[in-house]
Amino acid sequence: MNIETFKHIYFRLPTIVRLLLTILFVMVLFGVTIHIIEPDEFPSIFDGIWWAFVTGATVGYGDYVPLTPVGRIIGILLILSGGGLLTFYIATLSAATVDHERDLSKGKVSFKGNNHIIIVGWNERTRQLVQMINSKDNTIEMVLIDRSLDHLPYKHFPVHFIHGDPSEDATLVQANVEKAASVMITSDITKTERQADIATILAIIAIRGNNPVVPINAEILSLTQADNAIRAGADTIISSNDFMSTLFYHELFHNEDTKPFDSILHLLNNQQFVNLPVPEQLVNKSFKEASIFFLNKRELLTGVIRDNEWIMNPVNDFQIKEKDTLITLTAWK
Repeated sequence: MNIETFKHIYFRLPTIVRLLLTILFVMVLFGVTIHIIEPDEFPSIFDGIWWAFVTGATVGYGDYVPLTPVGRIIGILLILSGGGLLTFYIATLSAATVDHERDLSKGKVSFKGNNHIIIVGWNERTRQLVQMINSKDNTIEMVLIDRSLDHLPYKHFPVHFIHGDPSEDATLVQANVEKAASVMITSDITKTERQADIATILAIIAIRGNNPVVPINAEILSLTQADNAIRAGADTIISSNDFMSTLFYHELFHNEDTKPFDSILHLLNNQQFVNLPVPEQLVNKSFKEASIFFLNKRELLTGVIRDNEWIMNPVNDFQIKEKDTLITLTAWK
């Protein structure tokens, strides 16, 4: 268990549980120590732990008593810990825990993990994205960067919140972008389309400057800014406006018994698109033959990319070329 995993578990526990675990650790430590020092007087580790609890709480039943000078010194330290130091430590720990949890919720704590997903912008889309990622694999670490959000309860959402501007290096350092596995940038819904796209492009430039190789997926609202986002360093551009316009078009003019939105939603929830080079055995084969090849692997061949042209559902005798890229549908793994 690394420190980030421990932190996720520890700081989501109720305060009283955290305090009890800390007390238990201290008492076990003293109990094991006195058992090692005086094994005759404290025959078992449990006897030592019992003595530690009784002495630390200043109850003092007297059923177990250290006899050696070293044992009595341990007893004195335990009494001080139980009566003074332990109380002070618990109070300090309680305050530090509350402060740290508050700082986590306010986005002031730097992320120390790696291979995490950075999500820029908090909105309904990213909230659902976080839930989908967490339901698929709850071990994936996610870091959220947002400057409009003042508070995000750490225990309610499985993300490490960083409050700040994603176009500033200090914020990206806090998010440990150098060791991130990927970055997802969503458009700022509080800005106009042009302002939101400019903010996205600035964030892309800053992220690419801090990590030249991390995959960056960015949402762009205006097609006129898509090329600029690519020049800035984005690997994938998601044009949400185009997607929604096309979806509305299908909803308006689809066949009566068809439900385009529901079909696409269920498709993307259960299947993923994969772009792959042409297998050697399919070179110069027909689209129909290639389709049968993938059907035998429980995959669906949907189209071909040739010279940057997307050819979806071509005719059966369409010939597959060596330099083509095939588009398939396969189940999420």
